[in-house]
Amino acid sequence: MKYTSHHDERIAKMTFASVYPHYLSKVEKKGRTKEELHYVIEWLTGFNTIKIEELIENKMTFELFFQKATLNPNAQLITGVICGYRVEEIKNPLTQQVRYLDKLVDELAKGRKLEKIIRNT
Repeated sequence: MKYTSHHDERIAKMTFASVYPHYLSKVEKKGRTKEELHYVIEWLTGFNTIKIEELIENKMTFELFFQKATLNPNAQLITGVICGYRVEEIKNPLTQQVRYLDKLVDELAKGRKLEKIIRNT
């Protein structure tokens, strides 16, 4: 897939609130829960449920979302392909962080065990 700076800019301006319903729908269709979704989001970002809801309400862009996040030190262990991109090869840090989140949500929806998703070594 062709990778462009326009792609990075589009992701930076996208709001977490616009994507969150898709995350929730995706995991619930596969029998997972909102609590499990929040668990993996908190693992990656440090944001608890109250903060996640606040970020949604404030329509926080992904750029600000990840500026405020405390990224888990094991996030770099997230590998694989999501949306046609190999996450470990993405050069733009923000785009990579958003794809980390996408990858965790995808793994949750595919039924992977939480212990495996959170990559605690």
